[in-house]
Amino acid sequence: MKKILLAVVAAALLAGCDSEQKPVQSPEAVADKPAPTGAEKPAQSGSEEPTAADAEAFLDDAQKRLEEMAEESSHASWLAATYINVDSQYVEALASERYTSLSVELASEAARFDDVDLDEETRRQLTMLKQGLVFPAPKDPELTAELAQIGSKLQGMYGAGKYCQDKDGEEQCYTLTEMGQMMANSRDPELLQELWVGWRKVSPPMKPLYERQVEIGNAGAQELGYDNLSTFWRSKYDMEPDTFAADMDAQWGKVKPLYEALHCHVRARLNEHYGDDVVPPGGRIPAHLLGNMWAQQWGNVYELVKDDNMEAPYDLTELVVDADMDEKEMVKVGERFFTSLGFKPLPETFWERSQFTQPQDRDVVCHASAWNLDGQDDVRIKMCINRTGEDLVTIHHELGHNFYQRIYKDQPYLYKTGANDGFHEAVGDTIALSITPKYLKQIGLLDEVPDDSKDIGFLMQQALDKIAFLPFGLLVDKWRWQVFNGDVKPGDYNKAWWKLREEYQGIRAPVARTEANFDPGAKYHIPGNTPYSRYFLAHIQQYQFHRALCEAAGETGPLHRCSIFKNDAAGKKLRDMLAMGASKPWPDAMEALTGQRELDASAIIDYFQPLMAYLQEQNQGRQCGWAEPRS
Repeated sequence: MKKILLAVVAAALLAGCDSEQKPVQSPEAVADKPAPTGAEKPAQSGSEEPTAADAEAFLDDAQKRLEEMAEESSHASWLAATYINVDSQYVEALASERYTSLSVELASEAARFDDVDLDEETRRQLTMLKQGLVFPAPKDPELTAELAQIGSKLQGMYGAGKYCQDKDGEEQCYTLTEMGQMMANSRDPELLQELWVGWRKVSPPMKPLYERQVEIGNAGAQELGYDNLSTFWRSKYDMEPDTFAADMDAQWGKVKPLYEALHCHVRARLNEHYGDDVVPPGGRIPAHLLGNMWAQQWGNVYELVKDDNMEAPYDLTELVVDADMDEKEMVKVGERFFTSLGFKPLPETFWERSQFTQPQDRDVVCHASAWNLDGQDDVRIKMCINRTGEDLVTIHHELGHNFYQRIYKDQPYLYKTGANDGFHEAVGDTIALSITPKYLKQIGLLDEVPDDSKDIGFLMQQALDKIAFLPFGLLVDKWRWQVFNGDVKPGDYNKAWWKLREEYQGIRAPVARTEANFDPGAKYHIPGNTPYSRYFLAHIQQYQFHRALCEAAGETGPLHRCSIFKNDAAGKKLRDMLAMGASKPWPDAMEALTGQRELDASAIIDYFQPLMAYLQEQNQGRQCGWAEPRS
């Protein structure tokens, strides 16, 4: 996950969160006119007609002010994420409030130029200025403060969350990282269910805070001229909001047959292992049995779903352990991949200031993220690295953010981001697709490149993480869009969450869930206010990028065997696209790298074609799908 700044984050135990709430004034009360729709703009005051020169001067000043405030906010957020306590939360909340207030002020002022005849670049920057926040606050300073405090408290509740149980008269507590490791390795369904339920005790107290946060955020979005936060979030992709949502669904439609085939095979193998009482042969898969706290990736159950004679070409975790890599050396391996493509090495401050391991003396947010704190070279990652193949891949992902951040550092402030947020997530994963046997031999982790007889095992491992993720990547924001636009009321938050998970993923909760639960809050990106569509987009884009880079590298074999490590032509093509930042609409950046101007999931189909043929053969005679009545 990328982190340059986040205006509503960390944790603040301030009285404002628990005191009497200030009513959110309706736009009608504020402006004495009907609330603006997504196409309408709020009324502006002032007698002088603004000019194009005024707009350019305003943008220059606004970007300087935002960059200064962003650096302050980023440092405060870093402190609050790596030293969770009441003081760091307080400092972070104040910085978030100041940044949010400035952003709202500038976004509102940008609307003065809505009717001015401007060149394309100035218009683009003004639009980006209005869309800069995730949760825009209303102009009311008390509501701005309350929004910052709520966001801070939500993230703090998540970061400090633990599951505790009584064992032989003593309390034993587990962090999310520890529970994640247990869920990855245990095959005891009772223990897995206990951990699954135990972690979700962290989130019910978040629900009233989240409900209030949505209320305030919607009011802020309306003051900027959007119907609600749903329209606001979907407006950030250089296309109409509904067109963007439709394109997401269209790409899902292309890969859904592959997911359904994988689901059918995994369910059958879990049924063979656990029996009908735990995993029925039809219907939805119990969510706690897929090796991941959120059932979003299934790679940890590979040993249960593979054929007896199916061997992966290598076990990446074993290679990491056998090489005696420590956590820092794992990061060095990732850095060397990027420098082999012509990127500059990471600065010394990266190694001094990053968090690579979980401290023993304090609570931290272990969720992996990449940061640029000053918009220049103060890049860092924040992880609690385990010596596993999974974390080696995650490191490549996070470093992708950092190298992207550095290569566009000379762009204007508003362009210091990805062409869209999916681009930022896709870059590191594109590099990770080049972690092939060929690459592992080049860096000395494998002695020989195995033949293609083991490729199905390799592709199965990939699909259990990448293909299994796709419906989850789609539904998280589908749930939020429904919450934001009022289709889902607070009394149905959990019901709507599980309706989407059952429909798209074909999974079910292992125990009955009610509205006393708030299961969305048990996933970091909900209390952390991180939009999730970017991850779905990234899972499509990374294969599209990989196919184009392999073509640039002159690779002619199967896509899943291609590595661009040390390839100058592919490196130049990638660097040139990344250096654009957000200076052009994302179709321009896509075209610069791939020759296409649209999202195209066909690259996934190409990559996994051998696995799809295998799954179709395995699923003959099985009843696939999960169209059972919802309980």
